[in-house]
Amino acid sequence: MKPLLVYDGDCGFCRHWIARWRHFTQDHIEYAPYQQVAERFPNIPKCDFETSVRLIEPDGRTFGGAEAVFRALAHSPGKGWPLRAYQGVPGVAAASEAVYAFVAAHRPFFSRLTRILWGRMEQPASYHWTRWVFLRLLGIVYLIAFLSLADQVLGLMGREGILPAERYLEAVRSHYGGARFDLVPTLFWIWPNDAFLRFLCWGGSGLSALLIIGVAPATVLLPLWVFYLSLVSVGGDFLSFQWDNLLLETGFLAILFAPGGWRPKPGREHAPSRWVLFLLRWLLFRLMFSSGIVKLMSGDSTWRDLTALHFHYETQPLPTWTSWLAHQIPSGFQKFSVFSMFVVEMGAPFLVFLPRRPRLLAFLAFSSLQILICATGNYTFFNLLSFALAVLLLDDARLDRFVPRRWKENFQKGTSAAASLRPSLMNRMVLIAASMAILVLSGSLVWSLFERPRRIPASIRSLYGITAPFRSINGYGLFAVMTTQRDEIIIEGSDDQESWKEYEFKWKPGDVHHRPDFVQPHQPRLDWQMWFAALSTYDREPWFANFMFRLLQGSPEVLELLGKNPFPDRPPAFVRATLYRYRFTTPDDHHRTGDWWHREYMGTYSPVLSLR
Repeated sequence: MKPLLVYDGDCGFCRHWIARWRHFTQDHIEYAPYQQVAERFPNIPKCDFETSVRLIEPDGRTFGGAEAVFRALAHSPGKGWPLRAYQGVPGVAAASEAVYAFVAAHRPFFSRLTRILWGRMEQPASYHWTRWVFLRLLGIVYLIAFLSLADQVLGLMGREGILPAERYLEAVRSHYGGARFDLVPTLFWIWPNDAFLRFLCWGGSGLSALLIIGVAPATVLLPLWVFYLSLVSVGGDFLSFQWDNLLLETGFLAILFAPGGWRPKPGREHAPSRWVLFLLRWLLFRLMFSSGIVKLMSGDSTWRDLTALHFHYETQPLPTWTSWLAHQIPSGFQKFSVFSMFVVEMGAPFLVFLPRRPRLLAFLAFSSLQILICATGNYTFFNLLSFALAVLLLDDARLDRFVPRRWKENFQKGTSAAASLRPSLMNRMVLIAASMAILVLSGSLVWSLFERPRRIPASIRSLYGITAPFRSINGYGLFAVMTTQRDEIIIEGSDDQESWKEYEFKWKPGDVHHRPDFVQPHQPRLDWQMWFAALSTYDREPWFANFMFRLLQGSPEVLELLGKNPFPDRPPAFVRATLYRYRFTTPDDHHRTGDWWHREYMGTYSPVLSLR
């Protein structure tokens, strides 16, 4: 009384895929090798069984080839679309049968290919534990981001900070009126004061802790995204980094990916949405591929001749003592490292969309790259967030060996119940529509790396202009042009313009004797922004003048951002900024003097300033 799918029991390729289809169709379809049941169907020639699978319906109708496969899979929830396409889309039937016939005629080759791509695992991939791990890693990243900012927020954008958020919003309100809410989406419009800045940071930290322990993840992720967007929207230059946007984009997709409920457990909730899983993997693809392609498209000769790492370790924003060591590595290995980086950033991303074994290779490649970046530089929470996205390339079977047995038993108990849970049709349709919009907008950003943005249709550019303030569909691409020289701004204060004392920062290079240290995952945002300021000029960095003004005022919030204030009793009457060129010392020089840096005076960065 059930449809029967008959296959070649001597074919390893057939047995593998039949085993996978059993998991989809459950008990709605019966399966049997023709060697056992062929005599029950004398009207079907043996050669038909040998060349293709046959689906025999209870009413006696028989189907073969691709149509038989599609009709069988249509008995599985969510897998009826291939049959609908086969029956309703012109050309699909002919193409499907041609592909099926080609595969059937070369089964030994495709059997080996199946083992290479999928391995010996027969059951379809599931992602309950994958989602569980991803959401907790995301919670850790959110916690780092909020805690790191809580210690700096008043000095950066408080009322007495460098770029006061309150004054910024006043200017936006006076210029844009009612349109301000669309252009600057932030809760800070409600309570524009320092106390609310702190509330957003500490409130976000508390919500992050709830996400880490698994309390109402779908509910918690929404305010987390809103809180961080509110801070980024008013943070100006200090919250304009690519990882801030990456966190917002990942956090937004995670809202759609997370399970509902108060304390969901793996296997006892809705299965992770394959649509959103694809979007998260697409985000990982864009992040990695864009970071590679912008280096080549920029025309920078150091990337094209593979010499970029001759400069990178020395000129990156916040080097570490391991950067000094890596800078001493022979030139040939440096070039090989750049070549390997291009393989990872431009080749491995295409493995993201392949079956489980190639995805594992991509995971290992991405993770190794992030570990190496972590080991030789300070890049805040970027590496951990990239790793969290890479975890989505793994399925539950890969993570199974790391799951405690007791947890695994609970997971097994809940799996059968969870299998019957599916979102409503309306929810699925809304999700598909949103996914299509995200794909179009994000795809246009990737395309703009190769074409001029003006060639993108005006309708897409207009739609992106609407979504851009929410920073949840972004373009990426780090270090498109390699900095080949390191200039550092040294700030000095004086009471008489004759005797000058240096301000010391906590982390950026200053004193040549000071060892460059690790500070990640914390991001000292003023130190980072000083690196960008040194690449520009005083008149093109308005925030820098505000920073000097706060030093003349002796703002406690701003002075907290520095490592040492040479004027502890009262602020100086004058401040100035000079420019020095820094270079790593050689091993011999370091052994002889203990210095980590050489520095050479280059000139004045800013004029002498005073409150008068």
